[in-house]
Amino acid sequence: MSAIQFSFPTPTLYGAGSLAELPARLARLNVRRPLVVTDPGLVKTAAFTALAKTLGVDGQGRDWFLYSGVHPNPVESDVVESAALLRSSGCDGVIAIGGGSPLDAGKAARLLAKHPNFPLAKFYEQPADWTGLLPFIAIPTTAGTGSEVGRSSVITLDATHRKAVLFHPELLAKLVILDAELTAGLPPGLTAATGADALTHCIESYTCPAFHPMCDGIALEGISLVVDALPRAFKNGGDLDARGRMLVAAAMGAVAFQKDLGAVHSLAHPLSTLCGMHHGLANALCLVAVMKWNAVRKPGLYRRVGIACGLDVVTGSDADADRKTIEFIAKFLADLGLNKKLRDVGVPLDKLDALTAQAWEDPCHRTNAIPVTADDLRALYLECL
Repeated sequence: MSAIQFSFPTPTLYGAGSLAELPARLARLNVRRPLVVTDPGLVKTAAFTALAKTLGVDGQGRDWFLYSGVHPNPVESDVVESAALLRSSGCDGVIAIGGGSPLDAGKAARLLAKHPNFPLAKFYEQPADWTGLLPFIAIPTTAGTGSEVGRSSVITLDATHRKAVLFHPELLAKLVILDAELTAGLPPGLTAATGADALTHCIESYTCPAFHPMCDGIALEGISLVVDALPRAFKNGGDLDARGRMLVAAAMGAVAFQKDLGAVHSLAHPLSTLCGMHHGLANALCLVAVMKWNAVRKPGLYRRVGIACGLDVVTGSDADADRKTIEFIAKFLADLGLNKKLRDVGVPLDKLDALTAQAWEDPCHRTNAIPVTADDLRALYLECL
């Protein structure tokens, strides 16, 4: 048996108003000419305005450049274009601000900036020199993916039109800023969907059978934070305490899933690539069906998840603990408006074969709590449709 590595190294600033510390932190990292990577929608928000003001909108004392073309589910061209601007502008670091998509694109852009003649797809197929990447600063404006603390980047490749995962410790950010003020303007629907993403990360990583007790503890506490904070943030976007706790919960979910994930994510990834669905929404619409499927085959799997949710499931049968926990999660999602069927959000039945094929090729189900077959994944899609 090979050794298992435990690692939690990302420097993180937490607190409302912590963005103000960015200039001093950039100086410590010797970043004087950063490229800001984001998406078209975010440049219109107060969060981007705050960042621009912090960097200096008139350029005094610091030059900075902007790439704002990242797609909702990042594609290869996002990485190619931002890397080209990174090189042509002589930038010495990357600041990614937004949801998981800009953060993932910003991470990967540094690879192509270093290896401009190396096609992105090759990083998945053969070794490359990952050292010496430009410093990366991550500023999330949603509380969901946790990409800010992750060592991976999920990009849809041109050749396959499928999501692929770049994974290497060198992708980790040199600084993460969790500033609740930057998430206060997130609409309720996106607050719910991104929060459901964080919840799914915590539940799936906890129930993944890999041995990683540190991740297990983080996942369970992340569930507790989401259960407390997400309904408050959904109802009142200006609740900075709730917003801050959700940022931490999202980061904890991503730290926890270095342990790996499960079948929910294998179902969700094709819904994004083939149907354009928001990743958090896709997770939310598949989560309960997978939990039910798992619980039948491994009774008691969700007892500690239920305890983390604040339920009285310490005693009683395994089946009863699972039932109460799954019913709680189903109602929790319904109260956030996330109790729809896939057909309600435009997923047609004729996509079933293509969705199943991609889900089966997705690696996440390999660490599901219970092994699944392609037929199982198809049946789960039908349950969600």
